[in-house]
Amino acid sequence: MPREIVTLACTECKRRNYTATRNKRTQTERLELRKFCPAERRHTLHRETK
Repeated sequence: MPREIVTLACTECKRRNYTATRNKRTQTERLELRKFCPAERRHTLHRETK
């Protein structure tokens, strides 16, 4: 099963706000998305965590 569920954490407040899926075979690096952070109340960079 190549697709896995990953957790996205805000780079500024370090809270884990979102989950996303990624294909392990095609995307080997960590996922980075700009998402809305409810704690910061603005869009920030969210990175994949373990």
